[in-house]
Amino acid sequence: MASITLTVNGRARALDVDPAMPLLWALRDTLGLTGTKFGCGMGQCGACTVHLDGEAVRSCSTTVAEAAGRTITTIEGLAPAVGAKLRGAWLAEQVPQCGYCQSGQIMSAAALLAKQPAPLDADIERALSGNLCRCGTYPRIRAAIQRAAKGGAR
Repeated sequence: MASITLTVNGRARALDVDPAMPLLWALRDTLGLTGTKFGCGMGQCGACTVHLDGEAVRSCSTTVAEAAGRTITTIEGLAPAVGAKLRGAWLAEQVPQCGYCQSGQIMSAAALLAKQPAPLDADIERALSGNLCRCGTYPRIRAAIQRAAKGGAR
């Protein structure tokens, strides 16, 4: 165990955890931020996506030590304006079905829109290629991201 300070959703948090612990478990089990989901545990499905210094990363395959000293944003800490725009678009396009992948999808979408405010379909597919949806709502996810890029739920 080691004392490691993580900056999560704008707040410094000191944790006494194994530096090799996956960030996912530190977020969920130690900090109680359960919006980030466990999917495959191998960085393949994207359910555990968070932002690390603004980049979408898989928290199940990122260690606490790798995240120390960097800025971590979870679905709970997504900027209110961005989160509201994406949630509104998600609802307008009726994206959620089982909902399990949604926080990871939204976090990847937010990272994309931060870098590319008007993405093309190919940009969306590339940015979200590592996020799996068991329900197959990919066309609705793409439409929701396009809607959010144009301003939201309208």
